[in-house]
Amino acid sequence: MKKDKEKNIPFSLTGEELKKYQPNRFPFLMIDRITEVMPGKYAKGFKNLTNNEWYFPSHFPGDPNMPGCLQIEAMAQMLTVAITTMEGMEGKIVHGYQHAGTFYKEVRPGDKLEMSAEIQYFKRGLCKGTVCGYIDGELACRLETTIIIPDVFNKFRPNKRKGSIE
Repeated sequence: MKKDKEKNIPFSLTGEELKKYQPNRFPFLMIDRITEVMPGKYAKGFKNLTNNEWYFPSHFPGDPNMPGCLQIEAMAQMLTVAITTMEGMEGKIVHGYQHAGTFYKEVRPGDKLEMSAEIQYFKRGLCKGTVCGYIDGELACRLETTIIIPDVFNKFRPNKRKGSIE
């Protein structure tokens, strides 16, 4: 799919194009490719896991699997792409605010973690969304999350009053 924001048509991003919208870099860029994104609505993509991932040797020797905190990071990054591809949001820093993850299946070397993120609410720099991760079509992990774009969110904070306690 070609990038076509003006016509509101979903598009894809290669690993290099993704870096324009996701500030994380190796070893913390947890997405390899965006297969489909509709800015402000959803993003889909994947992470290919190989034996070369930096965390597999120590998590756990003889029974390697992707740490849950890194699965949460990968899913949060997928939701971030659905926001940062919106007009005027490119390059914005995004912070995690609240995460509730559920893990159903171990993610192992050789797996392809396919993720699908959906924005449920986005207003004034605050985004709530759900992301599901699948291995071979089977639900492996799920994230209910809230992320904040401080650059936008802080514009809507009340002004400080004289004598107020912070």
